[in-house]
Amino acid sequence: MEIEKNIIDTVKKVKSVDLTSISELLVEEEKTPKRDSLGRAYGTGGRKSSTARAWIKPGKGKITVNHKDIEQYFKRAVLRMIINQPFEETGAIGSFDVFATVKGSGLSGQAGAVRHAISKALSEYDPAAYHKKLRAAGLLTRDHRTVERKKYGHKKARKRFQFSKR
Repeated sequence: MEIEKNIIDTVKKVKSVDLTSISELLVEEEKTPKRDSLGRAYGTGGRKSSTARAWIKPGKGKITVNHKDIEQYFKRAVLRMIINQPFEETGAIGSFDVFATVKGSGLSGQAGAVRHAISKALSEYDPAAYHKKLRAAGLLTRDHRTVERKKYGHKKARKRFQFSKR
């Protein structure tokens, strides 16, 4: 009996609430750009066991990774192409300067981490223009794949020693 009274009271309260105020709460609020006092946006990214931090600001397209030019740090063209993917997807090639720091893993993992950090920084810089494009391209999602551990009694993670019946 008491439970039914509580339910009836709750329904009466809900009926008295203005539905427009509820719909305003449910509408997804527009994201506002997040920039610091110098006009930079910040993003963190990860791939394998590496983590990257990236700051972007309007500029001429200079990319610096760990205080080195991108051509010095990532000598393979494929890795530089991976890092430039967020700018290609958004059509912002050459319009932002990037300063990134990265540590851990190897060069491939670091390139993926920098790409993820740049994507998140672009999304923070101007969410209305870039967020949907980057989300559709899958650049805002962290790739959680890491190296599988080696098991005891085996050569590698999945490779076994040759089986001998006798």
